[in-house]
Amino acid sequence: MTMTPATAVPTRVPLWRDVRVLRWVLQLAALGAAVALIAWLYGNYIEASRRQNLPTSFDFLDNPASFEITGNSLSRNAPVRKALIQGLLNTLRVSVAGIVVATVLGTLVGVGRLSRNWVVRKLATVYVEAVRNIPLPLFLVIGMLAVVLGVFPAITDAWDVGGLLVVSNRGVAIPWFEGRAAVLVALGLVGLAAAWAVARWRRLVADRTGQLPRSGLWGGGALAIVLVAGWLVFGFNLTLPEVVGRNTEGGIRIDPSFFAVFFALVIYTASHIAEIVRGSIQAVPRGQGEAADALALSGFQRMWFVVLPQAFRIAVPPLGNQYLNLIKNSSLGAAIGYYDLTLVTQTTVGNGSPAVPAFALTMAVYIVISLVVSLFVNLANRRLTLVER
Repeated sequence: MTMTPATAVPTRVPLWRDVRVLRWVLQLAALGAAVALIAWLYGNYIEASRRQNLPTSFDFLDNPASFEITGNSLSRNAPVRKALIQGLLNTLRVSVAGIVVATVLGTLVGVGRLSRNWVVRKLATVYVEAVRNIPLPLFLVIGMLAVVLGVFPAITDAWDVGGLLVVSNRGVAIPWFEGRAAVLVALGLVGLAAAWAVARWRRLVADRTGQLPRSGLWGGGALAIVLVAGWLVFGFNLTLPEVVGRNTEGGIRIDPSFFAVFFALVIYTASHIAEIVRGSIQAVPRGQGEAADALALSGFQRMWFVVLPQAFRIAVPPLGNQYLNLIKNSSLGAAIGYYDLTLVTQTTVGNGSPAVPAFALTMAVYIVISLVVSLFVNLANRRLTLVER
């Protein structure tokens, strides 16, 4: 008598044990809890505002600002929204400049920490270990007292550098174009797009022919051509700064508090970027450097063409975090009178604007800036990631 094997009957997993169902339930529960918390906080805010007769709308954006921004021609009667826009531009200005210079300085210090020269290596180590253990607000004070007030002369003894720069404790006046701001911004964006397109074309040519791309040189040339062409077509008038009485006229004046904030952000952030670069270089396989030595490349060529390009593939995500920290740390400039978005909001609230809507708007702006920076960092990381085949 032969026995037939019993066929396995599939059993249905109960819903309370199904991993997929539990995952969705937990996500919906977390989302519901977050929405309930926000609704509860918003309801409390509305009720408290109603009891104290406080405005909750954004109508204050059309009210007069009633204050002036140092180094800007914004009048006291300008609406609050224009003052906030100027504060946003000041935040972006110091953040972009700080990111560029801090990246360059941090890269140099990070490479210096791995230098074979004992003096360079120790100086870089002392800089990193000292700076990153000092609070950022102290660098703001140092930047204001030592750099601006201690170095920049009084307006009566201002430094005139070749008729192009006027340096004093009231700021640095530089040449600038007279013309519509929208046209200048559009021209700059077109120039950057042209530089990116030409640099990309050069990289494609280099991949096909094996030549050095020199994408930076070609991209910079394209940008210069677009700017010069725009200058010739639209006829912008270049004005030079000069000292008139106890002030400067012509060009554009950069407030001294900008340099204090810029100094503090660059010095502080570069110390953290240096450690990221050092770790990324050490993460590159040693065989890459040995292969460069076998090709008789110099130390500079070995680092510039072989090691650093691979190191930055590793460094992009943590660098993005440092860029976000720099942008948010720029709000500390309010402590020394730099009219960034935070100080403009504080001054607006001090002049009678509702605090919660004003600061909520400022928070939303910082969130948008952070999301945009994160988007570009993620795109760069995805583009630089090596694809194994």
